[in-house]
Amino acid sequence: MTVATSPAFRTIHPRVRKPRPALMRWYRRNERVVLSVAGVVLFFVVWEIGSAAGFVDKFFFSSPSAIATAGASEVTKARFWDDVRITALELVVGTGASVVLAVPLGIFIGWYRRLSLTFDPWLNFFNALPRVALVPLVVLWFGLDWNMKAVVVFLGGFFAIILPTVEGVRTVERHLLDVSRSFRASSRLIFTSLVIPGTLPFIVSGLRIAIGRVLAGVVIGEFYAQTQGIGVMIYKAEASLQSDRMLFGVL
Repeated sequence: MTVATSPAFRTIHPRVRKPRPALMRWYRRNERVVLSVAGVVLFFVVWEIGSAAGFVDKFFFSSPSAIATAGASEVTKARFWDDVRITALELVVGTGASVVLAVPLGIFIGWYRRLSLTFDPWLNFFNALPRVALVPLVVLWFGLDWNMKAVVVFLGGFFAIILPTVEGVRTVERHLLDVSRSFRASSRLIFTSLVIPGTLPFIVSGLRIAIGRVLAGVVIGEFYAQTQGIGVMIYKAEASLQSDRMLFGVL
């Protein structure tokens, strides 16, 4: 006769995780911002220490504290705010016009094959041209007023936006378009539900590229015109070897 014994069971206690400190939880939530700010602060601290230790020549490259002092002096001058207003006007008008024209034109050129075949060579040609080479022609047409600099800004942003937009329309998946047409979806519905959402990441990418180009364009235009603007302030500070004022304008 055998006696059956019940198997022995081991009691498993759930593992209780200790809550993290509040500071650690806050850091985890804001890690990206904290590290980004820390990187910027570290850069300026190293720059200041290098200037104070003599590793950086203050005559050619001022320290952050000297730049801040020069900036505090500049912001008290009415001319500085006039320059800011003019530069902001040129940027807003030029960038706004480039977005308003480049996005719809890019969508239509990318959507219609004949338009694409017609305009592609010209878009690539003008995009390859250095914007600086077009400045004398823009001056000849528009003079040296603020609208000339707005046109230079427009040229910098227009091609940076329209080319990715055209490419974005071309990358819309064809089988989705075929399915939509098989269900007799209207052209308006196809545009609003497929083409525009599919092109939006390309438009945003073009805008990111355009930011750098429009900023470079407004400075180039102001260097050339020598009338008003932050670019003029930078140029005059460089000509008088005031690197603190020059770097304040750049930053």
